[in-house]
Amino acid sequence: MRVVGAFRESYGVEPAGVWHAPGRVNLIGEHTDYNDGFVLPFAVPWGVNAAVSPREDGVVRLRSLQAAGEPVTLERLDAAQGWARYVAGVFWALREAGHRVGGADVVIDGDVPQGAGLSSSAALEVAVGTALNELYGLGMTKMEIALASQKAENDFVGMPCGIMDQAASALGEEGQALFMDCRSLGTRNVPFDLASVGLQLLIVNTGVHHSHAGGEYGDRRRDCENAAAHLGVDALRDVTDLADALGRLSGDERRRTQHVVTENHRVEAVIGLLRAGKVEEIGALLNASHLSLRDQFEVSCAELDVAVESAIRGGARGSRMTGGGFGGSAIALVADDRVESVRASVTGAYAERGWAAPEIYPAVPAAGARRLA
Repeated sequence: MRVVGAFRESYGVEPAGVWHAPGRVNLIGEHTDYNDGFVLPFAVPWGVNAAVSPREDGVVRLRSLQAAGEPVTLERLDAAQGWARYVAGVFWALREAGHRVGGADVVIDGDVPQGAGLSSSAALEVAVGTALNELYGLGMTKMEIALASQKAENDFVGMPCGIMDQAASALGEEGQALFMDCRSLGTRNVPFDLASVGLQLLIVNTGVHHSHAGGEYGDRRRDCENAAAHLGVDALRDVTDLADALGRLSGDERRRTQHVVTENHRVEAVIGLLRAGKVEEIGALLNASHLSLRDQFEVSCAELDVAVESAIRGGARGSRMTGGGFGGSAIALVADDRVESVRASVTGAYAERGWAAPEIYPAVPAAGARRLA
C-alpha cells in the first residue's frame, strides 16, 4: 500500500494502522442538509487513506502525497495551513468535546478529485477521525465521528457545511444510497443497484474548481436562515404551505425557500421510486432538481449547465449538478447502451466552446469509513 511506504519513508517506522474514508456523490437533496431537510447521497469508490500512529509529545506531524504540510502542536493547531487545517480541525473538535486525544504522525493519500464536488474534505476528516477514535479508544459511533468532522469544518476551517458529506463518508454501504433526515440524524439505507437494471450513474467532472469556505455558499445559507426567521419557523424544512410562504417572501429569500421545500419533496419522491424498483423513472426528478438549483438557488455555472443539457441530448434519462455548486461535477443517469452517446455529446459540447474535456466516469455506492490495515 503506497501510503504505508510513504509513512515508513517519512517517519522511519511502520504506522499503527491505515484507515480509509470515501468521498460521496449526492443523488438528490442539495442544500437541504443545513435546512434540517432530507438528503440521499452515497459513498463513492474514491477516498482518502490515512496511515497514522499516536505520539505522546503533543506534536501532530502531517504529510500528504498530494500536497505539502508542516508539523503543528496540539497547543497551536490554529497554525495549520491549507489542507492541514482539515486534519488539525478534527484534533481540535475531538479535544473540544472532551476526548483525550494526543499527538500523531499522519500520512495522507487520496484519490478523490479535489474541487469536483465529491467531498474530498469530508473524506479527509472522517479518515483521520476514524483513526483517532480507534487509536485513542474514544468509543465514538460513526455518526459521532461524522458530527465531529462537521464541527471541524464549520468552526475550525470556517466552511458552514451541513452534515451530509461527513455522514455519507462515515456511514455509506456498498450497493446502498443513504437516506438521512438532517434534523433527527436518522438514517436508513435505500438499495441502489443500477447494474441490475442496465443503468449507470456517470459523474461529469467539469474541471471547474470550487472552494466553499465562506463566500457564496455562506450567502446561500444566510438567505435560508433569514427566510426561516421571517416565516417564523426553525428551518425551511418546517414550511408546510409553500404558496403561503412564497407570498410572504421576496427576492433571494423567496427563491431559496422554493428550492429547499421542493427539493425535500423530490428526495422523498426518488426514495419512493427506488423502493418500488423504478430506478429508471427518477431521471425527471434529477432534471427538476438541476433547474431549481440553477434558477432558484443560483449555484450552477455555465460548465455545469452545458454538462447537464448535453448529457440529456445524448440520451441520459436525467442529469443534474451535484454538490455545493459553482463548479464541480454533474451526474447523469444513463442506460448502458447510451453511455458512449452521452460521453460524445458532453465532450463535443465542451469542445465547441473551447473548454477542456471533462472527466467522465461511472460511480457505484461503496463502503464507508473503515480500517484497511
